[in-house]
Amino acid sequence: MSQEFARHCAELLQPLGPVRLRRMFGGHGIYLDDLFVALIVDEQLYLKTDAQTRGQFEAAGCQPFCYQREGETMTLGYFRPPEEALDSPPLLAPWARLAMAAALRTQAQKLAKANQKVAKRAAAIKPPGALSPKTRAAAPGRAKKKPAGGA
Repeated sequence: MSQEFARHCAELLQPLGPVRLRRMFGGHGIYLDDLFVALIVDEQLYLKTDAQTRGQFEAAGCQPFCYQREGETMTLGYFRPPEEALDSPPLLAPWARLAMAAALRTQAQKLAKANQKVAKRAAAIKPPGALSPKTRAAAPGRAKKKPAGGA
């Protein structure tokens, strides 16, 4: 893996925000403003896509990131930008913005799922003193008191 190519990609993305490279999968992951937006594998840059952006990459003839697993070809939601986009930051910027938008939507979906889990947990927690009818009846000191002066 060429550090030079990774640095080149980072420079192309720099106008869009702080870029951080991280080694992974025998290549690099690229974070832009702390969003995971791209992969570099085998000297190729792949930008994140989702259902809303994938069609634009496909219409431009861009190739998806594929790998072999147990004899099957697997694809991830990352596509190469058009070849000419690697020539300058202004040419890559529109494609990188699509990747950022896809990464933001992915992050929002993950946060929404996490918030749903937290809300379900919170709903299951009973406030202090809130006992179920069965627990209330069995709780010591909770037996019905006889009315005063009663027979």
